[in-house]
Amino acid sequence: MKLSSYRAILSSGAACAALLASSQAFAQVTDEIIVTATKRASTIQDVPFSINAISQEDIQRTGATNLEDVSRNVAGLTIQNLGPGQSQVAIRGVSAGQIVRDQPGVKEQVGVYLDESVISLSLFTPDLDLFDLNRVETLRGPQGTLFGSGSVGGTLRFITNQPNLDETEAMLEANVNTVTDGSEGGHLKGMYNIPFADGKAALRAVGYWTEYAGFIDALGEGGSLDKDVNSGSRIGGRVALTFEPSDNVSITPRIVYQEIEADGFNRQEQFNLFANPYTTTRPAIQLEERQQYLLLDESFSDETLIADLTANIGLGAVDLTSVTTYTDRDILVSRDASALSGSVSIDLGFADDAVLLPSNLRDRTEVEQFTQELRLSSTAEGPLQWLIGGFYAKTDRVYTQRLPTPGYDAATDAALGAGTADAVANGFPADSPFNSDLPYELEQIAIFGEASFDLSEKLTLTAGGRYYDFNETRDIKTGGLFAAGGPLQTDETSSSGFTPRFLVSYDASEAVTLNAQVSQGFRLGGVNDPLNTALCSTEDAAIFGGFQSYDDETLWNYETGVKIRKNGLTFNAAAFYTDISNLQATLDAGSCSSRVVFNVPDAHTAGVEFEFNAPAGDDWEFGLSGSFIEAEFDSTVADGTGTVLAGLRDGNRLPSVPQFQLSANVTRFFDNPFTGNEGGYLTLSMQNVDNRFTQPSDQEAGAGTFVSGLPFGGATGAEVNTVDLSLDKYTIANVTTGLEFDSFDLQLYVTNIFDENANLSFDRERGGRARLGFRTNQPRTFGLTARYSY
Repeated sequence: MKLSSYRAILSSGAACAALLASSQAFAQVTDEIIVTATKRASTIQDVPFSINAISQEDIQRTGATNLEDVSRNVAGLTIQNLGPGQSQVAIRGVSAGQIVRDQPGVKEQVGVYLDESVISLSLFTPDLDLFDLNRVETLRGPQGTLFGSGSVGGTLRFITNQPNLDETEAMLEANVNTVTDGSEGGHLKGMYNIPFADGKAALRAVGYWTEYAGFIDALGEGGSLDKDVNSGSRIGGRVALTFEPSDNVSITPRIVYQEIEADGFNRQEQFNLFANPYTTTRPAIQLEERQQYLLLDESFSDETLIADLTANIGLGAVDLTSVTTYTDRDILVSRDASALSGSVSIDLGFADDAVLLPSNLRDRTEVEQFTQELRLSSTAEGPLQWLIGGFYAKTDRVYTQRLPTPGYDAATDAALGAGTADAVANGFPADSPFNSDLPYELEQIAIFGEASFDLSEKLTLTAGGRYYDFNETRDIKTGGLFAAGGPLQTDETSSSGFTPRFLVSYDASEAVTLNAQVSQGFRLGGVNDPLNTALCSTEDAAIFGGFQSYDDETLWNYETGVKIRKNGLTFNAAAFYTDISNLQATLDAGSCSSRVVFNVPDAHTAGVEFEFNAPAGDDWEFGLSGSFIEAEFDSTVADGTGTVLAGLRDGNRLPSVPQFQLSANVTRFFDNPFTGNEGGYLTLSMQNVDNRFTQPSDQEAGAGTFVSGLPFGGATGAEVNTVDLSLDKYTIANVTTGLEFDSFDLQLYVTNIFDENANLSFDRERGGRARLGFRTNQPRTFGLTARYSY
């Protein structure tokens, strides 16, 4: 972006601020949300950078059940839906695009925390239940100083309600819902809090069970139809115990357990090797909306255990905080890879019955992580406030793939010669044409600190930084007909550095605060896995085979903002520019059925974001939030012949990022007709998301033209499938109405009122030769929620 364009963005933001600052139309005062984004308690208006917080009341009234629901009203926050527990998060357009299961070495760009505990895991953003949360904080811009690597774009924090030492509390929530042209779902959730030991201790326990409605239908061989195959469930809970033996000591151990099971994925297909309009010796099939074709059932499971202990000790002029966390996750993605295996079988000249062998790709991720943070912070009154700390983490991550395909070894030997299957097995099981073991070990240490100084009653300066040192070791062993094979290979990646942050905050008046920030973020590099050379065309092997390692990604963020709170009205806005070096872009290596990471030397994002909330009298409340983001590559990656690789072209958009995103909501409050008192409300909300691309290459000329080259079932393989790879803009509208009694709430809602079938991301198998489709959202849903509390 030109400097003049950036100045225009800053000017427009300032103009909006001035206009709203002069507004005197609203008179109702609303409660402020207390956040801990700076590791100190403060209001959103006092935090000297851009932050959003969705409160427990917001979560309950909107019926939000997951992070994607929350993102509807958070400016600059985008969620790329890749299926249960696999959604990817981007903030302010900082995105490398789609990352998939077989890239376990890629690090996250947005850090995710549960209270003080880091729970980020690349590829698998934790799909935590939102019940009994105090709030969800979105910290925009790099947060490397206080939150470390993986927060290059920002940080998300799930903040739970802590044990209450003062009174007994309980809550029970039940829900039933039905999806248009889908199945039924619902949930049952409960919380109980009890103080004991004369108010020096308290126990808070939460439990929940959710049944997800399915809405994707799977066609199969012989004309079979299996309806609503992407249904699922989530069950879990957390137990926290707080001890406060004195006014200066608080210790809270906690255990969190959650298990997610899904019977399939939200994929609607447009072409499948086994189901397409071109076959003649097999039934010709035109797949419709919310349909897919399967030879095998698919599934997803995610078992998560988090055990942490947070201790706060007051030492007079300073507080000592210790956060110890152990995380254990076991994730299995089991999908039907029959079309992928069948496409390779055709290339190898296998018989038709071998092409149709059902093939199950099982991707398993097992993670154990231990982290320890220790920090000191000042508590004394005065112009200088400071915080200093240290962080240690050790992560063991084992990623394995197996492709059990009964009968495949015999088919291999029949087509390629006796003994071929055994010769390439490399010690892995029989009848599995692809196998890999990739154990990772990552260790990091960091020292961080931040200090703020009040130069006057109105002006505060803040400076901080983080020194980090990483070391990662990865082993890899593969085997099977589709794999590169070979002996065990070990690669190591290490990095160290320092990331600074500088902030200025100026109270222009009691109602208006101006702030500015310069900060740096980072993301550790890594090593690409060897290509599946047995699957690669000669051209793809030449293009993608030379990119083994990729460097650290760094980002400089330049930001100005305004925060206004006057007569109950709040308006927060920011203009920003980020300069990204060595952006780690993830690309599909075509026929190789592999993904590789490239470093793009230069890229940037720039934009404006705002959030506006205002009551009008006692009966109405309005909210509006939005963002405009320009996110582009500023350099080109090409091969030795000058051919641009996979859309990494100067001027192309960064993937998965909408240029415009706008959310609006209006609430009408009314008296409860059963009690005659306050307690009724009706809320209408809408979210508009602009068009996006799943991968950089999707915006190149001719990118939506696919030719399988696979003669099968009477199809010649020369047929052309044309797909619009621009993910069209969409609007989701929801309505909720509720009645509140003294201890009982009743809520009716309809989500996706207009039954929008949005394309959320593009799904291709083996470069599109085996399968083409889109991941889609949930159809119109009707629901009823009842909540009892005391």
